Amino acid sequence: MTKRNDTHESTEVPGDEGNPAPERGVNAALAELAASVRGFGAFQMNACVRCGLCADTCHIYRAEPDVANLPAMKASSITSVFRRYHTFLGKRLPGLVGARELTAERIDEIRDVVYGRCTSCGRCASNCALGVDLRHILQVGRRMCAVAGRIPEGLQRTVDNQLETGNQMAIPQEEFLSTTEWLSDDLKLEMGDDTLRIPVDEKGKRILYVINPREVKFFPLSLMAAAGVFHAAGESWTLSSKVFDVTNYGFFAGDEASARELVRRVAEEAGALGVEQIILSECGHGYRSFRWEGPRWLGREYAVPVSSVVELLDEYIECGRVQVDREKNAERVTLHDPCNLVRLGGLSEPQRRVLRKVTLDFVEMTPNRENNFCCGGGGGMLSMSEYGDRRVASGKVKADQIRATGAKIVATPCHNCADQLIELSKRYHLGVEIQAVVELVYNALC
Repeated sequence: MTKRNDTHESTEVPGDEGNPAPERGVNAALAELAASVRGFGAFQMNACVRCGLCADTCHIYRAEPDVANLPAMKASSITSVFRRYHTFLGKRLPGLVGARELTAERIDEIRDVVYGRCTSCGRCASNCALGVDLRHILQVGRRMCAVAGRIPEGLQRTVDNQLETGNQMAIPQEEFLSTTEWLSDDLKLEMGDDTLRIPVDEKGKRILYVINPREVKFFPLSLMAAAGVFHAAGESWTLSSKVFDVTNYGFFAGDEASARELVRRVAEEAGALGVEQIILSECGHGYRSFRWEGPRWLGREYAVPVSSVVELLDEYIECGRVQVDREKNAERVTLHDPCNLVRLGGLSEPQRRVLRKVTLDFVEMTPNRENNFCCGGGGGMLSMSEYGDRRVASGKVKADQIRATGAKIVATPCHNCADQLIELSKRYHLGVEIQAVVELVYNALC
């Protein structure tokens, strides 16, 4: 099979058109802050004592130990504004409590912090001695920037692509269909079955499989592997040529209106095709967006269940729907845990059960699971080239983890993570191959 393509394209676009006037942007940001600090939100804004114990939990601070990269200091860019408008002393003696007015310039400072110095990985929150959810505070900052029209240009362009074309890479429907056709032809040859094909827009199937557009453009091995495994399992499934994108850059941007719309489209397409279940391709934030945030954004539960493909692979192997041979994946394999899938999504064990059954030599990174370090590519960082140097530098923590395992293959159930890990392997001379979990299952099919 063809090895994974390591092409990466920036989505940054020039210009700053379409932003609200500064005054309207400030007012919109203040309204968003006010809506976010009721009850639990207000507690979070008041709880951080800036003890600094969160420092070593942050991969960005570990790579660049600047006080501006301390999670508590990053959060203070938002909490200082909260104190100015929502506390007694902040309103009357702002200098005494470090309260700050919100201005257009301060929104830009917040933008640099929440998008450029934080991947929203949540590791600081899960390790806080007081239980302060610093990630939540920084997400409030992203929402403030979003309503003020100050989302970074590259990230905004990716959101616009999704809304305007149906997928983040603006792949035309004709290209999508052409790719599924030649992948079907390759699979027929590899699996020796002339009846094999990748179904598209077929109604009444059990599963709607939603993928990352990079599987069409750069990583067709992942889509081909999934189709091969589904065929081996005798699965009833289909893709949609119109709504196939599992990613949700509205979520990354803090633009909840866009995030809601992207989730709605997938849910409606599932209904139109009459499927029984939505299966999400390997995508950390896609899983978090659809599985957990989506019902909140929509204000209702989905009509059909939503699961990750790693859960489905686990079921296939456990119940014997597919037969695998561990010796077909003989090289040492380690696993990178995507933050939004594991720490913030609660899905840590299915992929491990799968890898133990389809690989001969599986080893864990240290630390792992919920305490895993972010690879550095989360939070939409890959779409914001202005932060590229910091992104790659922050990945040294992950590179050191990988090197310590002695692995030749890094499995990760997330294409955003895969993009970052490919770049880290080059920059830090790791010499590892990056694979999706489904690729290793396909390799191991008997």
